[in-house]
Amino acid sequence: MIYQDPLAYLIGLEGVALLDGWAGDHPKEFTEARLAEVRRLLDDAALRERGVHVESVDAATAYRQQAPGYDAGGGGGLFDLDTPLVAEFLAGRPAGVALDAACGTGRFAELLAAAGHQVVGVDVSEDMLAIARRRVPGGTFHIGDLDRLPLADGSVDVVVCALALVHVRDLGPAMAELARVLRPGGDLVVSDIHHELTTRGSAITGLGPAGEPLRAPTYRHPVGDYLRAALAAGLIVRRCEEPGAVVWDGPLPPRSDEVGDWEHWPWSLMSYEPAAIRAAGGRPALLLWHFRQPER
Repeated sequence: MIYQDPLAYLIGLEGVALLDGWAGDHPKEFTEARLAEVRRLLDDAALRERGVHVESVDAATAYRQQAPGYDAGGGGGLFDLDTPLVAEFLAGRPAGVALDAACGTGRFAELLAAAGHQVVGVDVSEDMLAIARRRVPGGTFHIGDLDRLPLADGSVDVVVCALALVHVRDLGPAMAELARVLRPGGDLVVSDIHHELTTRGSAITGLGPAGEPLRAPTYRHPVGDYLRAALAAGLIVRRCEEPGAVVWDGPLPPRSDEVGDWEHWPWSLMSYEPAAIRAAGGRPALLLWHFRQPER
């Protein structure tokens, strides 16, 4: 069970900003403004007694509710960050058999099919797969887990795994499976939620039958976790990128008077205190890797 409190969230962001000031990123005036804001938040009656207990459920359960609107939401802007990089990583790769691992609604299956690949998609959510099958009618889609892929050894030329390893506690077995299905010389491209963004509240959430808050398992993997798992699986590192959210300049947007309900957190909290969001902004949002299976 997870406990989430909006006051703790906002003060936590202010704390991140204060540490940046301590490290030398900001002048004295910035630190004084942050401390004044912390005092104001502590006195804000709208933030008192608003904490919520959240139950962790399996990813398939959480994504069942997300499936209908998943693409329309654009991954909270993350699709715009990783799609061009994934395409760049795979540019010039000859068409072959491509696996979209944890394919979701098939956004990368569609990109791979457009590049001429014979596409296979695997996901734990039948609801997401139903959308992927409509989106890429020429693809083949299966229910399956990342650590037990329903494919033969060395059966694909390309693997893309996007925004999914964040739900995996131990990256070793999943990375070993992704490497197992790759042919010699094959490419593995991974896009995942950066642990900085996970800490700032990025998660797949839903509501239970009685309206109780639910959340998919979400793990904060530092860069070394991916690297150790990939090297143990025999993969070669080709490239790594950590694209971040853009910090807006100019006047702050108007502050909302509504904290919002839990299902709108942390996004409504960003509107409730835009100064805190800006102060703690500019950190990486995604982590992207390009690995290769060595030639035998």
